[in-house]
Amino acid sequence: MDQTAHALGAARTLWELVERRAALTPDRPVLLQGDRVLTFGGLRERAERCAAGLHAMGVRPGTVVAWQLPTRIETAVLSFALARIGAVQTPVIPFYRDKEVGYALRESKAEFFAVPGVWREFDHTEMARRLGAHGIFEAYGPDSLPDGDPAVLPPPPSSGTDVRWIYWTSGTTSDPKGVLHTDRSLLAGGSCLAHALKLTESDVGSMAFPYAHIAGPDYTVMLLLYGFPAVMFEQFALPDALDEYRRHGVTVAGGSTAFYSMFLAEQRNHPGEPVIPTLRLLAGGGAPKPPEIYHAVRKELGCQLTHGYGMTEVPMITMGAPDDTTENLATTEGRPPAGMEIRITGSGEVRLRGEAVCRGYLDPAQTAAAFDEDGFLITGDVGHLTPSGHLVLTGRIKDIIIRKGENISAKEIEDLLHRHPDVGDAAVIGLPDAERGERVCAVVEQPPGAGPLTLPLVTAFLREAGLSVHKLPEQLEVVDALPRNETLRKVLKYKLRERFGR
Repeated sequence: MDQTAHALGAARTLWELVERRAALTPDRPVLLQGDRVLTFGGLRERAERCAAGLHAMGVRPGTVVAWQLPTRIETAVLSFALARIGAVQTPVIPFYRDKEVGYALRESKAEFFAVPGVWREFDHTEMARRLGAHGIFEAYGPDSLPDGDPAVLPPPPSSGTDVRWIYWTSGTTSDPKGVLHTDRSLLAGGSCLAHALKLTESDVGSMAFPYAHIAGPDYTVMLLLYGFPAVMFEQFALPDALDEYRRHGVTVAGGSTAFYSMFLAEQRNHPGEPVIPTLRLLAGGGAPKPPEIYHAVRKELGCQLTHGYGMTEVPMITMGAPDDTTENLATTEGRPPAGMEIRITGSGEVRLRGEAVCRGYLDPAQTAAAFDEDGFLITGDVGHLTPSGHLVLTGRIKDIIIRKGENISAKEIEDLLHRHPDVGDAAVIGLPDAERGERVCAVVEQPPGAGPLTLPLVTAFLREAGLSVHKLPEQLEVVDALPRNETLRKVLKYKLRERFGR
């Protein structure tokens, strides 16, 4: 960690970090999108003018403002404008619709709601009106943000420990949870990411995920600490996005395991020709990473891959470092930063305590259930720490399949399936079974040109790979595409259980 980043990391609030970086390198770019460039000084100036415009609308410290906006320069400016005022902001993923958005607006008691108007053929303004949202305003184009004279603004917030962020867990079969964060918890999470990746001001990053995701501030804190820019993608798809990666000379890309697979697939369409010549690092998290993916990235993309572990409640828990050993990068989630305590219970459950951990949930009952008597967050993940302090995740408690009284890790089987040449991606689930309690079901997605798969072929492959007989799948389902969420393309296992558990 260089001395400049160390000094910036002492900032108490996100706005203080913006001011410090803008004073150091005002003319250096921070956000790139198409032909547009926003500098660190420009971010501070535009955010202050936007804050003044919001102040004229009635936004004050503590005012709850929801926003459901795509990954654009204006979105980042609006978010930092709210941070300048000290408002409580609640980002909503732009793909969410009436059920999730209505719930977030009601539970947060949002007094204002920023929307993009009609975006991707969906009218967000009409939805907001239909839901009875208060203070609706559109914030999409370059000249769409509120504007005013910063002289009217009160002093910026000085405390970084007040709750000013409400993020939402992805609701599946139940309502999402409102996760309470402070500036300091987001700064701690972003600092972990920044220091682990060992990036420099000569790097160029990329945001191919929704800025409204918890990864938004994670990544932006990294840019502010180390003074380099990132390319923003409002809509990410390959190969369409490759021109932007090449144009801006992106050196660091990623998102999650699904993104790694997308880059690999594109590279395989162009053997012998790097699809992103400047790329030196893929980095991400949000979903399990099979070791086979790591080795494929190193061999075929010719760059390093570091993977981490985070969640909405704790934006960054551990992160792999580029100079770590091949074994640790392939098989672990990296190490925690100083200040992150990881406790492994007798049952193997991972629990967390530290500055990056959220303050709890909007619902006090959910908060009480989420922390143990020592103040550790109960994650629901299962894993262990290696002697070197690296974290190995072996699955979720709900992903442990109990077959005839024996515990089976879905992740262990998934990692082996990824080695099969006719498997593109795989999800292993437990399904109700009258005789066994649960049976093991493997659901696979095949790559183009793959040969047919049968249960006997799959079980024979797993036997040869060394999987114990009692862990072998009893059911195989081949699907065109595994169901995924719209943020980090995480596989939605509950949908597979609903589909194949009948």
